[in-house]
Amino acid sequence: MQPVNPIIEAGWKEVLMNEFRSPYFSTLKEFLVEEKKRYTIYPPGPLIFNAFRHTPFDRVKVVVLGQDPYHGRGQAHGLCFSVPQGIPQPPSLVNIFKELHSDLGIPVPRHGNLEKWADQGVLLINAILTVREGQAGSHHNKGWETFTSRVIESISEEKEGVVFLFWGRYAQAKENLVDGTRHLILKAAHPSPLSAHNGFFGCRHFSRTNEFLEQQGKSRIEWNLG
Repeated sequence: MQPVNPIIEAGWKEVLMNEFRSPYFSTLKEFLVEEKKRYTIYPPGPLIFNAFRHTPFDRVKVVVLGQDPYHGRGQAHGLCFSVPQGIPQPPSLVNIFKELHSDLGIPVPRHGNLEKWADQGVLLINAILTVREGQAGSHHNKGWETFTSRVIESISEEKEGVVFLFWGRYAQAKENLVDGTRHLILKAAHPSPLSAHNGFFGCRHFSRTNEFLEQQGKSRIEWNLG
């Protein structure tokens, strides 16, 4: 079987080459090919690795980990929690913006496109990179989790002073992949309306991230999307 060779930023391609050549990734690709014959899959193929194009490996300063992509039409574009310009903000993103306003006084954006964050070094990835339309979690345990765990391990092993934002139990299950002596791990409840009041609101992760980055001699993230 031919190795998988996705279009991805050169630094990431070098870091993840062994993953793309592995049997599990070939199996994952076969699964996706069959899924696309029968269902609509999100995000569109060219956007599956969008986070890795917006945030090259050598520019990663912050990692935000989601679960799987939005499964509604037009929502997913390869950046966790983000939606393209013109798409209504989903409830979790609304709560993220509420906390951002509470923490830093930043006005709530009129749109939900987080590309500006990604372009500054915030890697916005889901643990699972694809989903069947209308069926949350439908691509669970097909190989994506193995791939994204390796992404997190690679950042932990090869970089210094990265901030990992783990929101919710699903993301926090990846905490053991990060060397907490070299990086900052910030944990909070998931921003979903079901859990945001249990520890996401008031976490101040945006200001705490910038404080840590400055301590590392790195530039702050400009969180304002206006």
